[in-house]
Amino acid sequence: MSKIAFLGLGAMGSRMAQNLINAGHKVTVWNRDASKAMALGHEKTRIAATPRAAALRADYVISMVRDDEASKHVWLDPETGALWGMPEGAVAIETSTLTVNWVQSLAKDLQHRGHALLDAPVVGSRPQAEAAQLSFLVGGSAEVVKRADSVLKAMGTTVHHAGLNGSGAAIKLAVNALLGIQVAAMAEVIGMLKATDLDLARAIGIIGSTPVVSPAMKNAAAGMLSGNFTPMFPVELVEKGFGYVNATAATHGRLVPMADAARAVMQMAMVQGHGSENLTAVVRLYL
Repeated sequence: MSKIAFLGLGAMGSRMAQNLINAGHKVTVWNRDASKAMALGHEKTRIAATPRAAALRADYVISMVRDDEASKHVWLDPETGALWGMPEGAVAIETSTLTVNWVQSLAKDLQHRGHALLDAPVVGSRPQAEAAQLSFLVGGSAEVVKRADSVLKAMGTTVHHAGLNGSGAAIKLAVNALLGIQVAAMAEVIGMLKATDLDLARAIGIIGSTPVVSPAMKNAAAGMLSGNFTPMFPVELVEKGFGYVNATAATHGRLVPMADAARAVMQMAMVQGHGSENLTAVVRLYL
């Protein structure tokens, strides 16, 4: 079993860390809000005061945080950053949804100090994190991916090696963009159908039986019709992801008009107070 530092114990990170503990790894945890770390504290888990302290003696240091800025703080803060505590040979695994530019920059900073990085964002939400059924989209050295396989599979079922550092981050942004665009479109369609006084459940059932609707959109439509907007993937995080898609495309001189349009829908939902609700709550704009 490995010695693992886990940084960030939000809705996803807390479940991922618990699965590492369940698998028998020796886990040290850190969270900005120490009370969340206390919830995981028991005889098999150590709680650290800083990311740097958590990383001491770790074989793997895993981060699951909100955005680029939080990731920069966790890894590179000059006083508390995990990089300054990592022992020789330790591997960094960044599972957060981040920009490609930042991930590649972090990989260089780690490499300069003799450490390898895997950017390994996840596909799946809270239920998949709870059940250790996440899929990892991984960028980095094939040798390091192989080395970390058992650690990743303590938290998920599938490890996709996408290529060099930044590849996992790029594919994750693409996956999230496709999901967000489809959800925004489904919400708009439901609003249109409601305006025609159709039986919405019947109409969506018929549409869902056709090849144009993905399984994910069938689930999204069901959530929209039921009015259940319990946050699995909150609107505000989807909007953040679209911002990262735009930034990544702009770096290469590309336009993303569909992503930008869907982002505007998410922003409207946030203005109306739905930012903390599940992304399917954008349907509220049309009902």
